[in-house]
Amino acid sequence: MPPYKNTALPSRQQILDFIASSDTTAGKRDIARAFGLKGQERIALKHLLRDMAEEGLIDGGKTAYHRMGGVPKVTVLRVVTIEDGEAIAIPDSWQPDDATPPPRLRLQEKKKGSALGVGDRVLARTEETGKGWIAHPMKVLPNRHEAVLGVVELDGGGKPWLAPVDKRIRNSSPIADLGDAEEGQLVLAEPAGRSPRAGVKVTEVLGDPLAPRAYSLIAIHKHGIPHIFPEEAIAEAEQAARLPLSEAHRQDLTHLPIVAIDPADARDHDDAIWAEPLPDEQGGGWRAVVAIADVSFYVRPGGELDREARRRGNSVYFPDRVVPMLPEVLSADVCSLKEGERRAAMVCHLTITPEGRVSDWFFARGLVRIHEVIAYEDAQARIDDGSAAEHLRHLWDAWRALNTARDARDPLELELPERRVMLDEQGRIAEVALRERLDAHRVVEEFMIAANVAAAKALESKVAPVVYRIHEPPTREKLIALKDYFATIGQKLALGQVITPGLFNRMIRDIADPGEKALVMEAVLRSQTQAYYGPANAGHFGLALGSYAHFTSPIRRYADLLVHRGLVDAFGFEQPKPGNGLPPTTGLSERDRDDLTRITDAISQTERRAMEAERDTIDRYVAAWLAGRVGEVFPTRITGVAKFGFFATIAGFGGDGLVPVSTLGREYFHHDEAGRALVGEDSGTRFAVGDLLDLRLAEANPLTGALKFELPDSEGQSVEPRGSRPEAKRKAPAGRHSAGKRGRPANIRHQGRKRK
Repeated sequence: MPPYKNTALPSRQQILDFIASSDTTAGKRDIARAFGLKGQERIALKHLLRDMAEEGLIDGGKTAYHRMGGVPKVTVLRVVTIEDGEAIAIPDSWQPDDATPPPRLRLQEKKKGSALGVGDRVLARTEETGKGWIAHPMKVLPNRHEAVLGVVELDGGGKPWLAPVDKRIRNSSPIADLGDAEEGQLVLAEPAGRSPRAGVKVTEVLGDPLAPRAYSLIAIHKHGIPHIFPEEAIAEAEQAARLPLSEAHRQDLTHLPIVAIDPADARDHDDAIWAEPLPDEQGGGWRAVVAIADVSFYVRPGGELDREARRRGNSVYFPDRVVPMLPEVLSADVCSLKEGERRAAMVCHLTITPEGRVSDWFFARGLVRIHEVIAYEDAQARIDDGSAAEHLRHLWDAWRALNTARDARDPLELELPERRVMLDEQGRIAEVALRERLDAHRVVEEFMIAANVAAAKALESKVAPVVYRIHEPPTREKLIALKDYFATIGQKLALGQVITPGLFNRMIRDIADPGEKALVMEAVLRSQTQAYYGPANAGHFGLALGSYAHFTSPIRRYADLLVHRGLVDAFGFEQPKPGNGLPPTTGLSERDRDDLTRITDAISQTERRAMEAERDTIDRYVAAWLAGRVGEVFPTRITGVAKFGFFATIAGFGGDGLVPVSTLGREYFHHDEAGRALVGEDSGTRFAVGDLLDLRLAEANPLTGALKFELPDSEGQSVEPRGSRPEAKRKAPAGRHSAGKRGRPANIRHQGRKRK
């Protein structure tokens, strides 16, 4: 390895060039020796290499580094999800706690429809295309199971089995090493040997799976959500919390009656708003302030606190707990805009015309004192009964103008029900209901949208880096599928026209039946692309906006923190004084500027992870709420159809479950894919998406969140060959076991409250 004569810390590019020229793997000592680094310089090199590894420039361990060359041409992949019938995989060797998300490869299988399942491992040939990475499977490999979350069950002979809580895993596993675990306990387990027949061994006992707070704990473990802060990050947060605020460099807005309108149980308050009318001689309209917690002043780029926030990407909200992006001393205290407390804020000043158009804006760092924190319901009640103070009425007046401009823009309007789980003081389920949407929610939403647009345009005006919130128009493939669905209900969708959110809105408004309208809105929602973060603007289709960024929630979203840092740089806001022991800048770091694409890909992944975890947890709470009502008949609507049965949701409630085709009777049912229906071959009986029918709740499994329904006149038992052609022999699906097979119970999972 040729030595380098300079003794200064090498640049990233110099390190990459050195590694690329090395015939062997280059360790930290090799790099330090090559560049003549000693003492403190070696410590600085250690931190630099760690940053480069997290940025994805190198792939590093404690002793060896090699340059990242993308995905190897031939490698082992692990399937992580199935999208549109195709398997999506990541490199099997990727560590789940890496800050950089793994590349996602679409497996190009020879047969239509994926024969692979989540967790399967394949040896594949890979290639990078203009639309991302794809892989061509060469060989299916034996599964190397990772840690499994499950419940300990005993069969008739007293043998322990692990019943997984992930409803995608259908097999129960024998437990070779029970450790200190007992029957009925929630545990983490790992393979006891290389062969699946070796079973699993319990590595950690988590307790009662049906206890309060257990459902969110299941989601945290299942999705690998970081929930324990490193000591270094906590120490840095506590140090940052003691930082003094400089009045000389901040706009003093403590005299304004700024209010924060939030959920009644909110613990962190990112945003607060204020508005007042402008005099007629100035053209009328409103002057408004959107004050956002100034998180960038406390969380500096490059520190341990920032590193952990980036790894988490966002806060995760469960009915019983919050897994915050920032330690509590910041998220729930110093950064939170608490009532009556003096707080640092990033302030967006808006001038709103009488027609609701934002005609001017500017940003500043400020000091605010929140006049009041109000729950949505309380704010709405004051407006409705006429008791609202003047500053609150001004907010509603300004919102009506903003709403006029929104109507003219005609963004996508999908009023889909949202389930809300309410717990009592002991953490038990008090009620599960649909969340009511009030004008108070819309008021806050419109002010936030206006500030987000202003932030994007402000950065564009300075030709500064922008982390955009991007929502691309639906793909042609999804539009074709939507067109086919509309045809089944007598609606037409001409693909030759320009597809806009307003087009969908008009189609929805033309449907009179509330049930059918809800189904159409769900179909339109399924046709939409997944929103994501990125540095290249592609607009926001759903909001009908050309430029949009997330600026208003930096306590709980890393994307907003990056936007704040961009504003600090672009407008030359106050920088902290040196010597406080924290990283010296509150703007964007060199790393942020150089590779926003990698960072935004990472936080887009963590956002999806949080959404899945939150949805899974709500499903488990709903199943627990319904477990005591197994056997009751509910009014339902069919929401989906597949070859193996149809899905239905309880009307006005939202509990989703499956009706297996095997419970529908002896005749064969055709799957009419275009018509989204199951049709009886002899009787013509039809079960189609949108149908209203009464169904009996047959099972409710709180551990998996799965529900199962059956027809009211069914006994819930399948008789072969129900749902299949009489002449065809069906193979039992993998993981389905008859009573007594190898001594295990016929149904090893809990059903409702039948568990002892």
